[in-house]
Amino acid sequence: MTRIGTPASRVDGRAKVTGAAKYAAEFEAENLAYGAVVSSRVAKGRVVGIDLRDALGVEGVIDVLTHENRPRMARSKKAYEDDIAPGGAPFRPLYDDKILYNAQPVALVLAEDWETARYAASLVRVDYEQEAHVTELESQRDEAFDAKNSPKPRGNAEKAFAAADVQHEAEYWLPIEHHNPMEMHAATVIYEGKGKLTIYDKTQGVQNSQAYVASVFRLKQDDVRVISQFVGGAFGSGLRPQYHLPLAVLGALALKRSVRLVLTRQQMFTFGYRPGTIQRVALGAKSGGTLDAIMHDALAMTSQYEDFTEHVTNWSGALYKCANARYGHKLARLDLATPIDMRAPGGATGVYALECAMDELAVALKLDPLELRLRCYSDRDQNEGIPFSSKKLRECYRQGADAFGWDKRNGAPRSMRDGSELVGWGMATGIWEAMQQKASARIVLTANGHAEVACAFTDIGPGTYTMMAQVAADRLGLPLENVTVKLGDSTLPQAPVEGGSWTAASAGNAIALACEGVRTQLVRFARKVANSPLADAKPDDAALVDGRIVSKQDSSCSVSIPDAMRAANKERIEQEATAESNDDGKHARYTHSAIFAEVKIDEELRIVRVTRIVNAVAAGRIINPKTARSQILGGVVFGLGMALHEETQVDHRLGRIVNHNLAEYHVPANADVHDIEVIFVDEPDEIINPLGVKGVGEIGVVGTAAAIANAIWHATGIRVRDLPVTVDKILG
Repeated sequence: MTRIGTPASRVDGRAKVTGAAKYAAEFEAENLAYGAVVSSRVAKGRVVGIDLRDALGVEGVIDVLTHENRPRMARSKKAYEDDIAPGGAPFRPLYDDKILYNAQPVALVLAEDWETARYAASLVRVDYEQEAHVTELESQRDEAFDAKNSPKPRGNAEKAFAAADVQHEAEYWLPIEHHNPMEMHAATVIYEGKGKLTIYDKTQGVQNSQAYVASVFRLKQDDVRVISQFVGGAFGSGLRPQYHLPLAVLGALALKRSVRLVLTRQQMFTFGYRPGTIQRVALGAKSGGTLDAIMHDALAMTSQYEDFTEHVTNWSGALYKCANARYGHKLARLDLATPIDMRAPGGATGVYALECAMDELAVALKLDPLELRLRCYSDRDQNEGIPFSSKKLRECYRQGADAFGWDKRNGAPRSMRDGSELVGWGMATGIWEAMQQKASARIVLTANGHAEVACAFTDIGPGTYTMMAQVAADRLGLPLENVTVKLGDSTLPQAPVEGGSWTAASAGNAIALACEGVRTQLVRFARKVANSPLADAKPDDAALVDGRIVSKQDSSCSVSIPDAMRAANKERIEQEATAESNDDGKHARYTHSAIFAEVKIDEELRIVRVTRIVNAVAAGRIINPKTARSQILGGVVFGLGMALHEETQVDHRLGRIVNHNLAEYHVPANADVHDIEVIFVDEPDEIINPLGVKGVGEIGVVGTAAAIANAIWHATGIRVRDLPVTVDKILG
């Protein structure tokens, strides 16, 4: 019985619903101290004085750390770089007196309990020498500089656009968005003595955090152990070590005792975010609906100290056939924290603008939006000029449209109603990279038929424990309940940060390779069994099925795993393997989707309800349809938030985020989420990797906001090009 492709329930589900699963701020330690961060009140300048007297006078306060009295940290900026750090100089918390952005940490209060630490933090008085700051993207258009990641141009886009039968050109705006996972960032640092630390951190990469701490504090890497077995949502916010981690370590080293630091919800807005972006898209087409020209330019924000860049404009060339294309990507330096990847980074941003522009072009051509996309369909990645490893996007369009009932759409705006509500139907295409990173996994099989899988990946919520157990159970021929999985520990076999939708492909194929090594040993052991029916078998001649080593030529010829291991006098088999990256340079590797959205809008109040979404996804082989569906559902809700709710608002006079809470930073709630149908299109892929896996974590977000925005235009006849689409923008 194959385990891969079976809709299995989460193997870690019981631990999560009973509270047995522990998160970073839930681990106890003897003599534990608590930290609270003091945040800067200005956006740029330097600290000229800190008065700690009132804070230190509070009963229960142990110490207050600042840049003046903290333990030693590395002086080199390079020492603060992590595995995914962009160019520039990483932020160094409490390193010196410089203020780089509003609400950066300027002091750490350490106390016997968290309430005391937080109260004392409010008593720390900081004086600043302020400098002029800039936090508004629009004001920096003329100061922006070229990013280094734009695809190469093709043909002469400007000339082709000027000569096109039909032209569309517009700007599309996306605001800053913050991740806002349920679990705040936290670290519990266990001070072991003799330079050793065990750290329970909220992170998407335990080995990344381990290397960072060792580098910043000049510790031996083996003396730093980072554990993150469960993560209460991250969406990219935990890819890099955030400032809570070095501050918690500073506290532990200063006190020589264990320290816990948990950021507040307000402080969750004081580090990485999806950068605000202004995009200009120009499309030129023949009257028959094929593209003559694509020009896609993006202006995005970065910090003053790092050059954070996303791939925003490349999706235009990866999706649609066009002989003439030009792309541009500029960055504007602002006095804000450095952005960080947020679910489907760059893709959710760039595809929003592209797919809204394609919808507007379809209107100008008097074509159905789906028909336009079919006429512009490409079987090759236009940017690289290479074929796709697989692409079932046409089938996504067909199955999604059929399930949605797209053929019943009246194309005229304001033409569809449900009582007093205007009804709009919109659609968009989604695309995301199908990546695989180098990763290792270890399998330990014992004679009683139990297997343990170990890998340093962190399960950030998509069902990684379950996916890994399924792959191992499938390849070892064991029941799922006979497999346990160890994750999220820096001492385990190597893994990159968990993100980018590459975990299933990376970890899954490493596990499959390790299982092959186990099978090879078992076949060798089976030969030693007295009168063995597999005496002449080679490793490739046998499979592992239901706890037995079975001949592929004759299933009646088999040896049980316990018998084989007894014959070899072995109690356990241990095998570790590494799967490399999957990019051969000859094929483009992407997942694709087709999103169809229905909105209903009260004609007088203009309140928007997204009543139906159908998302048809082609993502290679689906290991677990149940957890994969949950990933798409979550991604769609993420896209719904992008379309209608989410917007980080900055008071540019102060350079300060003013809606840094969940009362004023709006995210979709239960009442906002209605019917979502997920369709997985069968997409065999023998090129992508041995398992045929592409990943589904990001693709559910990409294109969803555009589909909703296009549906709102269809319902109202009002085109909104700056997200989120709020009531005031459709009151025309």
